[in-house]
Amino acid sequence: MNRSAIRENAFKLIYSLEIQNTENLQEQIDLFFESNEIKDEEAKKYIKGVILGINNNKEEILNNIEKNLKDEWKLNRISKMDLSILKLAIYEIKYNDIPYKVAINEAVELAKKYGEDKSKNFVNGILASVIKDI
Repeated sequence: MNRSAIRENAFKLIYSLEIQNTENLQEQIDLFFESNEIKDEEAKKYIKGVILGINNNKEEILNNIEKNLKDEWKLNRISKMDLSILKLAIYEIKYNDIPYKVAINEAVELAKKYGEDKSKNFVNGILASVIKDI
């Protein structure tokens, strides 16, 4: 499984957790691996690390998103899909030492694939603003 595919699976799990608002992360991670037949140890390690990392740094990640929204926007106005993509990209940039150009490019590709028509521009704009802050 290549890095883009692993990242896409991480995004899918982030989105799933965003919708479910579950308490037991480890159980959800294991269930995700099982139901998606993910056996690649590198993929499992990366996905689990991302999920736990986002959870541990949730407040700071959400603050990064919120302070880069336009004045009239609030977090609850962002689609769960876009929010999941932003969480993943910000986590990768700030905590996972992924080059910001790679993280933004991958996030925009996920937004094109899974988001609405305006998602790619929205995600790109927020991430560009976040990069300026860092």
